[in-house]
Parts: sequence; structure tokens; C-alpha cells
Amino acid sequence: MWLLALEACGATLLFVFLVWWTMFSGRKPENRTQPSKVKKASKESEQADSQNSK
Repeated sequence: MWLLALEACGATLLFVFLVWWTMFSGRKPENRTQPSKVKKASKESEQADSQNSK
């Protein structure tokens, strides 16, 4: 029985570690390249989507 509890604890800790790791593994703000172009491209795609839905 204690082996099952130990395995469940290990699996829970592994799950928590993986969630924590993925939460903080994104790109840093200083590594982003030209965010104005990204915003412009997203606005253009939104406008195209709204025109296609009419």
C-alpha cells in the first residue's frame, strides 16, 4: 500500500514540476523581435476575417 502512495506522490510531484516548468519557459520580453509588426499583422488578419464574415 505504501508503494502505491509513494508512486502517487511521485506522479503528482512530476506533474506539478512539468506545469511549473511550462509556465515560465516562454520567450522573454527582451527577446521579442519587432512587436509592432506582429500587432499590425494581427490587426490585418482581424480585418480580413471581419470582411470575410460579411
